Amino acid sequence: MLGGPEDFAKLADPFRAELLAHCYRMLGSVHDAEDQVQETFLRAWRSYGDFEGRSSLRTWLYRIATNVCLNALESRRRLPVPSGFPESDRDQDGGAQWPAGGPQEQRTVRETAAEAAELTDPAVIVATREHRKRALVVVWERLSPRQRAVLILRDVLSWQANEIADLLGTSGAAVHSMLRRARAQLAQAPAVADAAEPDDVTLRGFLAEYAAAFETGDITALVYLLTEDAVCQRRPSDTVLAGREAIVRFLAHCPAVGQCRMVPISVNGRPGFGVYRAGDDGVFRPYTIDVLTITASGFERIEVIEDRSLFGTFGLPLVYPGEATSA
Repeated sequence: MLGGPEDFAKLADPFRAELLAHCYRMLGSVHDAEDQVQETFLRAWRSYGDFEGRSSLRTWLYRIATNVCLNALESRRRLPVPSGFPESDRDQDGGAQWPAGGPQEQRTVRETAAEAAELTDPAVIVATREHRKRALVVVWERLSPRQRAVLILRDVLSWQANEIADLLGTSGAAVHSMLRRARAQLAQAPAVADAAEPDDVTLRGFLAEYAAAFETGDITALVYLLTEDAVCQRRPSDTVLAGREAIVRFLAHCPAVGQCRMVPISVNGRPGFGVYRAGDDGVFRPYTIDVLTITASGFERIEVIEDRSLFGTFGLPLVYPGEATSA
């Protein structure tokens, strides 16, 4: 153990930002990643007395974070997969488990979310390589939990196969097999540039139409913008709306549609919007963060994050910087 338990926070805090990025890559949700980073630090603090220093503190924290994310993914309700994304492989190996329970870690990690996207993040640096670029955006939608763990640990963090095998409680051969299957699935996926390239004229047109339809309450336009098998997932409730018809029914009764302003943002390479809803005083205030997946046919996936405190994470003001409504 490096120092006593009282030294844990000082030694571990420098790794919060990169652990948040790691959990985000595993889970595909900022909100879920924050929860699991808190759980990681809680479990690490509880077991710090048993840490013998055989690996670095950073590696030890990554081991805990990966297992925490695997447990979260295994317990998460299986979500509908958009058209064009094959079913995930089911690995036969059992996952290593960490003990649960204990008081909640109180320190927030939201202030580190912006840091996690900086160019110092290894995942951003290696994103220039095509299969890694794909992995950052669609890996959690295509791969089983253990496959995505193997891919991220090997291709993003450069862990050796024997280190990954030790973490997962499996063999080196099984790790290589999972890695081959994961890479094969990603090779079949459309490149990020095909789905959502920021400087693409078609993409910009889709985003402009989407924002205009929401701001004006044009439900008919939204019908044409969504793909037939589009999926909308609401966080943190994990409510899922599968199919264009179900999404449109929901939007028809959404209080923000026709009473909102949309501010474009980018979430780990994916386009999105900060949505501001008009209050009774006519002032537009934070409502949701919408993260989008777009194909040539339209909007295929919408992740609606109902956590207004995240607006600061994305550098968005607490009041829309425009005129109020006439209300």
